[in-house]
Amino acid sequence: MPESATLAAAYRECELITRSQAKNFFYGIALLPPPKRRALCAVYAFARRIDDIGDGTMAATDKITALEQARASIRALHCAAADDADPVLVALRDAARRFPIPVGVFGELIDGCEADVRGARYATFGELEHYCRCVAGSIGRLSLGVFGSRDADSAQPLADALGVALQITNILRDVREDLASGRVYLPAEDIEQFGCVLDPGGEISGDLSDLMWFEVRRARQWYATGLRLLPLLDRRSAACTGAMAGIYLRLLEHISAAPLAVLERRVSLPPAEKAAVAVRALAAAARLGRATGGRPAGAGREGWL
Repeated sequence: MPESATLAAAYRECELITRSQAKNFFYGIALLPPPKRRALCAVYAFARRIDDIGDGTMAATDKITALEQARASIRALHCAAADDADPVLVALRDAARRFPIPVGVFGELIDGCEADVRGARYATFGELEHYCRCVAGSIGRLSLGVFGSRDADSAQPLADALGVALQITNILRDVREDLASGRVYLPAEDIEQFGCVLDPGGEISGDLSDLMWFEVRRARQWYATGLRLLPLLDRRSAACTGAMAGIYLRLLEHISAAPLAVLERRVSLPPAEKAAVAVRALAAAARLGRATGGRPAGAGREGWL
């Protein structure tokens, strides 16, 4: 059945949002075949909407209200009363009809954003891990609904782990910006262990380099687990995931090489380096597909990134 002009326009809007606002991820998403690429852009466009509420300039009470409205729109996604004037919801509803996307998982992302709005701090890594699973592991599981998997029971916790790895990387990259906005994500037990002080809007002192290296090593362990997802995906989905993870892992290595740079500027990769990671991920996915004949197999990070 031909696609309506309204639906086509809705997907174009989601792709524009993803391309312009999720630039690291789009290098991977661009490797997907068109149906999966459009569906994943719909997922990311709605996730970006939730993030923008949490990071925006509204009063905290207004943010909480807006997040509850986002939660309600997900609950009503397939109802007769669903909003047909919102292109992101139109595209997401169609994507969820075409793919087994667990749209209820958006509720976890909203939970994480609510924690941000309420100024949550994390005493232990266990508490931070839960937050990371909410705001990033959720995206991994939503994406898995688009990708599909040869072994869903094994793939879901690996997608979650990869999300945790990416979120730790985000936290390390954004230390300065988060402090400026009154947020501290690094666990208090780790900050204390290395004798550091991270005071939003105030003092930053102590052995911050060793603290950062400690968190880098922790993130690498989560990447090592999460990258075991790739052989469970089809070739193009594995390439997409490998590119996204690879870009963030390269970012982590830049932070490891100069950990105090995050206090001076936002550490990022140039477009050429991101493109090179995506090309390697696509080539690695093709090699794995030929080597295994489509069967799951082990994969180390070196082969992908």
